[in-house]
Amino acid sequence: MQGGSSGIGYGLKYQARCISDVKADTDHTSFITGTLSLREENEVHLIRLSSGGTELICEGLFSHPNEIWDLASCPFDQRIFSTVFSTGESYGAAIWQIPELYGQLNSPQLERIASLDAHVAKINCVLWWPSGRHDKLLSIDDENIFLWTLDCSKKAAQVQSKESSGMLHYLSGGAWDPHDMNAVATTCESSVQFWDLRTMKKTNAIERAHIRNANYDMKKSHILVTAEDESGIHIWDLRKPKSPAKELPGHTHWTWAVTCNPEYDGLILSAGTDSTVNLWQAPTSAEDKATSERPTHCLIPTVIMKTVYMALLGVLVSLGYLLLYRMMAGWW
Repeated sequence: MQGGSSGIGYGLKYQARCISDVKADTDHTSFITGTLSLREENEVHLIRLSSGGTELICEGLFSHPNEIWDLASCPFDQRIFSTVFSTGESYGAAIWQIPELYGQLNSPQLERIASLDAHVAKINCVLWWPSGRHDKLLSIDDENIFLWTLDCSKKAAQVQSKESSGMLHYLSGGAWDPHDMNAVATTCESSVQFWDLRTMKKTNAIERAHIRNANYDMKKSHILVTAEDESGIHIWDLRKPKSPAKELPGHTHWTWAVTCNPEYDGLILSAGTDSTVNLWQAPTSAEDKATSERPTHCLIPTVIMKTVYMALLGVLVSLGYLLLYRMMAGWW
């Protein structure tokens, strides 16, 4: 970390490309991560920051049958999470539950609550509505967006509706609007598409925008932040989507991921193929004057290889929550 700061490390047995903060754990700073090994038995790690804030502790270790390509923690139940996984030949997705007394068991096993098995194309991600308890889930593959009804008590998930993105569009991911449970944005090659989940129809789009990732501002409605191919991030006011409200350059190559801090307004984290993770302090409203047109902190891994870049990228982006925690605690 530039500026004389040090980080906290945690080692995994195998490489990983995804990690999620456990939003429902309000008593601890917790993360859950999954490994990506083709030949070995994969693992899910439940990690917590120590009370002194000096180390990451493994609170639970569980086996997972396949390579984990996407992982998301349930925002209202800290023991539930979703994974997208690959067998090497096909992709699948499932909802899992950590056993209640996992700390007292010798070999605790994850319980599969439901399988999201309606997909034919490659699955990219599973989305939970980030703002509270909701019985709906979204899953996105290369061609379709699925809306599911999840019943954890009955251990069942059913497709409520499905819609195709169209023959000319390739879906890569999405973000669920935290201010409107019926609105979702999907990233789609050279555009962002906006959907109304009540009708499963597109309502708007940002065209000619080569976007790799998108994230809604949790504090302000109508604000979307996107990771751009052109070495930076854009802040959009969706009431005026023809052009970005702000353009923030800060990477020397493609920007692959971006996330807004859920607690502190104007803090944004971005990661790019320049092997850099940038922490920004920038107001997200178009009428606000930016306090920083350059990132306030820049994290550069000392050793990085292209073959493991995407694995490190996913870990670094979500660990931004931990980095922000350290900054707000006055440790920087």
